[in-house]
Amino acid sequence: MIEDISKLPVLNIGIVGHIDHGKTTLLQALTGKFADSHSEELKRGITIKLGYADAILRKNKEGYNIKDGEPMRYLTFVDVPGHEMLMATMLSGAAIVDAAVLVIAANEGIKPQTREHLVALQAKGIKKIIIVQNKIDLVSKENAIKNYNIIKNFVKGTSAENSPVIPVSAQQGINISKLLETFGNIEIPQRDMNSKPLFVVARSFDINRPGTKIENLSGGVLGGALKRGKLKVGDKIEIKPGLFIKEKGVVSYETVKTKILSIRRGNFEVKEATPGGSLSIETSLDMALTKTDNLSGCVAGLEGELPEIVSRIKLKALHFSEVEGTETHEKIDDFRINDLLMMSVNTSITVGKIVAVHNGELDLELNIPVVSFKGDSVGIAKNFGGHWRLIGVGEIV
Repeated sequence: MIEDISKLPVLNIGIVGHIDHGKTTLLQALTGKFADSHSEELKRGITIKLGYADAILRKNKEGYNIKDGEPMRYLTFVDVPGHEMLMATMLSGAAIVDAAVLVIAANEGIKPQTREHLVALQAKGIKKIIIVQNKIDLVSKENAIKNYNIIKNFVKGTSAENSPVIPVSAQQGINISKLLETFGNIEIPQRDMNSKPLFVVARSFDINRPGTKIENLSGGVLGGALKRGKLKVGDKIEIKPGLFIKEKGVVSYETVKTKILSIRRGNFEVKEATPGGSLSIETSLDMALTKTDNLSGCVAGLEGELPEIVSRIKLKALHFSEVEGTETHEKIDDFRINDLLMMSVNTSITVGKIVAVHNGELDLELNIPVVSFKGDSVGIAKNFGGHWRLIGVGEIV
């Protein structure tokens, strides 16, 4: 039976944490789906791109599950990288989630990227954080309690201070039902249905298999989240900054215009998309334009309703006292003219040079233009020893 999920409330959950602490295995235990679908990811055993999975959360007399009972809400999951080299992807993933699960392996404890990911969640304004103490089957009861106390001390004074810490074995399926119950009790955020639609593109795909007959080809697909407004099948949309074009050494961007052919939440087709949760939108674009994430980092809206792209932005910015994600905890200096910063704006990543600093506001020239919206939060990273490290947070003014 194909269920109508259009009436179910949607919750988009990010799975974050240090590499090899069991995020992708946890996601498989929660949904029955394996999010690492790219061959390079399978070969290297780490999550490189954002992975997606989804499930209908159900409730029966025994509690919450994903197999049997009354449908309660629709869960979409984003599996974001834990590897230190992939912080930019981590930040773009944090831009589209309502709540986050911070995975900490009981046998390894707090690692540099655990700290960095918690800071990133705070920088992106994500208040609802659930901590999963994973791999409890690999430690003794005494060590599990010791690790629990270390976790509680670690989150003291952060937005996760009062977050539940749930002991889990993703591999053995222990306490998965308790985690699902927690998802069932999270308050669904208020959604803005009435503003002009804004869809942030996290991935873009060609979903056609080699050898597909021309009449059966699907158009280019955009994956991401609708932040506000509504989009429906048949809408004419534009995508900005759009296509990267380089001619005779001159770089420009061309807005892409297209039509929505279908909209899906996971395996379910919907006629109209509302904010909340991950979506995939099939367009009338040639799949060559969307393959291999060509349009990731863009935003989409109704034709003629998106602002112009900009190569200069102003940020009200704050930096942390020291760098997380390293063992050395280097001190972070005040922002200075000519500093190069990497910024995550929605799902786009750009690098900008500070050209002016005044009363906590930074004026930046960008090497990749963005579509900016006043009030949007921005993650700010700086290069330390060849690695981009999260150093602060900003707000577009």
